Amino acid sequence: MTSIENNLLVAPPLAVYVHLPWCVAKCPYCDFNSHTAPQTLPQEKYVECLLRDLEQDLALIENRSVVSVFFGGGTPSLFAPNSIGRFLRSLREQISLSDDVEVTLEANPGALEHGRFEGYRDAGVTRISLGVQSFNNDHLKALGRIHRDDHVFRAVEELKNAGFENFNLDLMYGLPQQTEAQAQDDLRQAIELGPTHLSHYQLTLEPGTVFYHRPPALPDDDSLWAMQVACQAQLATAGYSQYEVSAYAHASRQCKHNVNYWQFGDYLGLGAGAHGKITQPSIGQILRTVREKQPREYMQANAPDRVVCTQVPKAELPFEFALNALRLSSGFKSELFETRTGLPFSSIAAMLEGAKAKKLLAEQAGVWQPTALGARFLTDLQALFLVERDE
Repeated sequence: MTSIENNLLVAPPLAVYVHLPWCVAKCPYCDFNSHTAPQTLPQEKYVECLLRDLEQDLALIENRSVVSVFFGGGTPSLFAPNSIGRFLRSLREQISLSDDVEVTLEANPGALEHGRFEGYRDAGVTRISLGVQSFNNDHLKALGRIHRDDHVFRAVEELKNAGFENFNLDLMYGLPQQTEAQAQDDLRQAIELGPTHLSHYQLTLEPGTVFYHRPPALPDDDSLWAMQVACQAQLATAGYSQYEVSAYAHASRQCKHNVNYWQFGDYLGLGAGAHGKITQPSIGQILRTVREKQPREYMQANAPDRVVCTQVPKAELPFEFALNALRLSSGFKSELFETRTGLPFSSIAAMLEGAKAKKLLAEQAGVWQPTALGARFLTDLQALFLVERDE
């Protein structure tokens, strides 16, 4: 592996992503690495594998501290609080966590036991992300969700009673046969529950999913655009600022973990199918890690065999950076590009000017931001940063 020439790399913030891959049932739209849970979850064995992976990765991060931890899935709330607590205790013993570390746990309103939120809080979780998707029971059924609207109301009440005032609700629009009025009503009910953060995004048909092979009747493009515009206005009126393509938050309540992704920060990826990114300034390289995808094979393999580690080629770094940073409404400065990629800003100057000429990107006071047109056609904007790999 060759290091980056003219290395400008600086170690970025470090996060930890923990993948817990099981769900009660696989939703027909889901393309995540999730699997139907066995009758008895192998929680103890799985946590042991996570901790061995952590120990293996410690040698790559050069004594850095962690700013956020994110338990994603799958449905992490299928794991008992004591399993989550065991992992977090060991994590604290092996690596420094920042004083204001954010620890998020994804939860399904239909896969929670009464009182569990208190257990998660006591285990060290500081933030909950609740997968709501809709408040319309017909739409929830069409999406294959196992919960109903009353489960959401009860879950939010319980998480608030447990002391979680910082929580996110995941909501989708463009659902099968959904009208604009129904999409806005979903959002109204979500806002009334008082989340500090809302993830609001369009249902898409991803390859490999049931919906992709047997597509349901979805709203047309004009209806989808009308839904998006109306819902964005509704969110703004309610005091939620859009800071990323599908993320809205109250002041100072942006998700630290995801902002770190979008600013091309580093993260350890632990668990079945988890991906990681690790910058090593001392030798001028950026590594990608990916772990064995299937839970059974993941738990059976020895720790070194569970991970594949590769260096990100220099030619791919502009696109990798753009793929993340251009999702942020705030855009980026030249210093961020240079310190996160190790490349001089001049290496993307022509790409930036090309995007500016197409009115997809604007520059003001040294900050490069997607225009309204660029945000709408983000994939086209990001593609302008693709370059041919060196032979």
